[in-house]
Amino acid sequence: MLRELSLNDLEEVHILHSLPETDEYNTLGIPKNKQETLSILNQWIGFQKSDHRKNYTLAVEYQYLEYQYYFVGLVGLHLGANKMKNGEVWYKIHPDYWGRGIATEAVKEILRFGFEDLELHRIEAGCAVENLRSAKVLEKVGMISEGRKRKSLPLKTGWSDTLEYAILEDEFEDY
Repeated sequence: MLRELSLNDLEEVHILHSLPETDEYNTLGIPKNKQETLSILNQWIGFQKSDHRKNYTLAVEYQYLEYQYYFVGLVGLHLGANKMKNGEVWYKIHPDYWGRGIATEAVKEILRFGFEDLELHRIEAGCAVENLRSAKVLEKVGMISEGRKRKSLPLKTGWSDTLEYAILEDEFEDY
């Protein structure tokens, strides 16, 4: 399940961003403290109130029992210029939930939202070439590899090439 973020998510978002496994291929970096995470969370919540919203950062929840949901990650969609009708998707899932198809389902849902609700034409995504799990998720949701960008991702280990993916509105199938 995807939902809007709230200040109640501070602890879970902070933990997620503080894990070395989720930081390995991410440019945000590990927050110095909870206050730094709060600043980021406040920015995301602020986007929710915009009349011309360009950023959607949503909580990903995993249904454990019939009425119990647990925060397991984030998924986001950043919109480009209105005329271009495009966006870029990203996601970050807690490592305890890797390999369960949660990232795939979250990305499918944000793609559905982008194409059906926002009427986008194209949605892109990129990942470090070493991030094979992420590349697999993007391929599983129907995104097409469009190539490799050289040294475009500043990771703590140095500049990384990225694999570039995209999907067009007429290619998306809501499985």
